[in-house]
Amino acid sequence: MEWIDSMRGFTLILVVAYHVSMMGFGENPKDSSYLSLCVLFRMPLFFFISGFFAYSSRTIWSLRELLRLLWKKIRIQIIPTAVFFALFIIMLHRSAWEKALDLLQRDTKGGYWFTLVLLQMFIIYYLFAFAESFLTPRLKRLNIGWLPIVLFWLLALGAYATWYMPSWFHYQKAAWLQWSSFSQTIIFMHFFLAGNIVRRYWKAFERLFDTTWFSATVMTLAIIMLCEHFRWHELRKQWANLPRTIAMYSLMTSVILFFRHYAERFSKQTLAGRCLQYIGVRTLDVYLLHFLFIIHIPAIGPWLRACRPNFTLDLACSLAGAAVVIAVCLVASSILRMSPFLKRHLFGR
Repeated sequence: MEWIDSMRGFTLILVVAYHVSMMGFGENPKDSSYLSLCVLFRMPLFFFISGFFAYSSRTIWSLRELLRLLWKKIRIQIIPTAVFFALFIIMLHRSAWEKALDLLQRDTKGGYWFTLVLLQMFIIYYLFAFAESFLTPRLKRLNIGWLPIVLFWLLALGAYATWYMPSWFHYQKAAWLQWSSFSQTIIFMHFFLAGNIVRRYWKAFERLFDTTWFSATVMTLAIIMLCEHFRWHELRKQWANLPRTIAMYSLMTSVILFFRHYAERFSKQTLAGRCLQYIGVRTLDVYLLHFLFIIHIPAIGPWLRACRPNFTLDLACSLAGAAVVIAVCLVASSILRMSPFLKRHLFGR
């Protein structure tokens, strides 16, 4: 599915643009019209795509296969993250040891949380899929083979909801949730499982996506929930999280519908398709490298705030910075990949 690789490249561009705005320009989502919109769907879409590709109907589950997949993911996710996190600390911070200890205690790890959280999601999902394989034959005979994954998604969605209910749940401040980054797993796991469900029942979802009423409903929901979210975003998350979550799902679905509908324009036969797909299959490379090359121009942030609200100007500055950073990352990635050893151990190939 070339359009999905293009969509993954598009999502990575938004991720880098977000970091350029935050770290390079000194912007804040509360002050930026672009960032406050982008933050709603860029990471959910990334995890959705990861969950989409996590499922394979050809997998024959056994203890040996489970251990093989777990080791493969651990090797691919841990070694590159540790190497580039160390480079990030050494190259960009004077008090490297103190800064490393400080960042390791935070759930975002200075930006290097994504691969750790994705690893946790894969571990949880593989364990679930292994256990599910024992139930599948019986459940399929009862025509409820969908039940375990849907219940798992609802459980993850419920855990996510409790994160924004500090009045009723008090586990959010646990230290281990921060240093393990498991707090981010709680927040984003349901998007991973949503992508997995869509992949499992892709033919049914394709028929749904092709209906006019579904597209119209998703677009309408996205607009209404965005208005509600931005209207109430200063309230406590436990009250504002419902319209926010619906906005996240509807925006994410809108992007999926757009790329699928215009799939021909994002194929390798077009320049846009080739560029986005090239970035899309280098997501790990760019993600790990881009923190080392972010442009620091702190004067742009105050200037954009003085021009607010100007969505187009904010977006253009962020995308321009992201284009430069991604280009440098791709060049650096190509140089590193010339070594078979680095190609295998830094980028999992």
